[in-house]
Amino acid sequence: MFWAGWIISILPVLMLLMSGVMNLMKPADLDVEFTKLGWSESLALGLGITELVCTLIYVIPRTAVLGAILLTGYLGGATATHVRIGDQFIPPIVLGVLVWGGLYLRDVRLRALLPLRS
Repeated sequence: MFWAGWIISILPVLMLLMSGVMNLMKPADLDVEFTKLGWSESLALGLGITELVCTLIYVIPRTAVLGAILLTGYLGGATATHVRIGDQFIPPIVLGVLVWGGLYLRDVRLRALLPLRS
């Protein structure tokens, strides 16, 4: 279960790292995407740093639960933003499910706290 949890956790971690780095690098089409979402491009740096820090906290085993909570909030904001503009809102929800599903499989403490069966 431990390794299956890490394998499941890798996908959201890679997606969030890529997104965070792209926000820091500010490619040419970033302003178009931010405008489409109703956000100012000046927020990209703060969002990128927030995304990378939350992802780093999630990857560290001792702080993974805090990281999952922080990423849930971040992805909830992403979901709300996409719903508000009528865009695809399923990807951030799927990433959130993968974050918690991967953590559930790799963390014995979480499985003890939330048993699927008694």
